[in-house]
Amino acid sequence: MTDRKAQLAANLARVEERIATACAAAGRARDEVTLIVVTKTYPASDVRLLAELGVRHVAENKDQEAAPKAAESADLPVSWHFVGQLQTNKVRSVASYADVVQSVDRAKLVTALSTAAVRAERELDCLIQVALDAESGERGERGGVAPDGVEELAAKVAGAPGLRLGGLMTVAPLAGPYAGREQAAFERLMELSSSLRPAHPAANMVSAGMSTDLEQAVASGATHVRVGTAVLGVRPRLG
Repeated sequence: MTDRKAQLAANLARVEERIATACAAAGRARDEVTLIVVTKTYPASDVRLLAELGVRHVAENKDQEAAPKAAESADLPVSWHFVGQLQTNKVRSVASYADVVQSVDRAKLVTALSTAAVRAERELDCLIQVALDAESGERGERGGVAPDGVEELAAKVAGAPGLRLGGLMTVAPLAGPYAGREQAAFERLMELSSSLRPAHPAANMVSAGMSTDLEQAVASGATHVRVGTAVLGVRPRLG
């Protein structure tokens, strides 16, 4: 085993232990939570090592990095999640490799994703990104639709050709009433998810929590956690 593979294996084991412990504390089965490893700024060679170590879900937040990395990893049994703010001019590229787009936050993006998915003859799972720091009708600083806009946007995704409504996603906000209150934020996301499911019973994905707050996300009921630095290491500063 290479040094890098051994390092990743050790980091994965630590993250796995954290998730398992959090599940046990919450009275949840371990298989209720899916680990997504966020590979941004790390090379496709790391994606290959992660796949060899059993990781089946990886995520990126910039198309210019994700597209070549996904192409280089096309032979691997991994699902690609796009988790960054998505501009419509990048949609056609993202729709060619992403299995899940977790950052759907406006009607114009839904229309563009639908057109691109149909053109590529693919079906994309879409999560509505919820901005818990946004007021009515606005988007948050990190992207995402305000909570009162979730139902309308979800209905648009559900009715769009080539798209499936998978559920909801959030990033713990840095401002507003939930700043510094990660568990409260994730519990609010779960409330929104519960409100959505009577109309959309298959939209049961709840993506929340990262390296620093995955325990709070698991305690709140998240089905997917997005972990980067705890698996891959601290990213180098840019610039």
